[in-house]
Amino acid sequence: MNKHGIVLFGHGARDARWAEPFERLAAKLRAARGADAPVVLAFLELMEPSLIGATAGLAAQGCGTITVVPVFFGQGGHIRRDLPQLIDACRAAHPAIDIRCVTAVGEDGAVLDAIVAYCLQQSAGPAR
Repeated sequence: MNKHGIVLFGHGARDARWAEPFERLAAKLRAARGADAPVVLAFLELMEPSLIGATAGLAAQGCGTITVVPVFFGQGGHIRRDLPQLIDACRAAHPAIDIRCVTAVGEDGAVLDAIVAYCLQQSAGPAR
């Protein structure tokens, strides 16, 4: 098991269209990483797969390391309370796999810089 999988973890919603930006993000990340580096989506609720299901799928693909990237803007209750419990359950189900979890993407300075650049670009454009 030498593959390193990435799980993009989102909240989930009843409307399937909500996941479209996540699917585009996953596709871009897959293209950047290459075919031998799996990238999957997982959701806290209302959508599938769950985090437990996604990590099981990556384990079945031979991933020895899995990094969970919470695609949340901040460290709210789901990230502070629910996610650690889910990560523990994934680790218990796959003790031979190194399952890592990073901070929410909105906590990263580069992500915030990209949002600032977007806001500046949009505010400089013609009024609508």
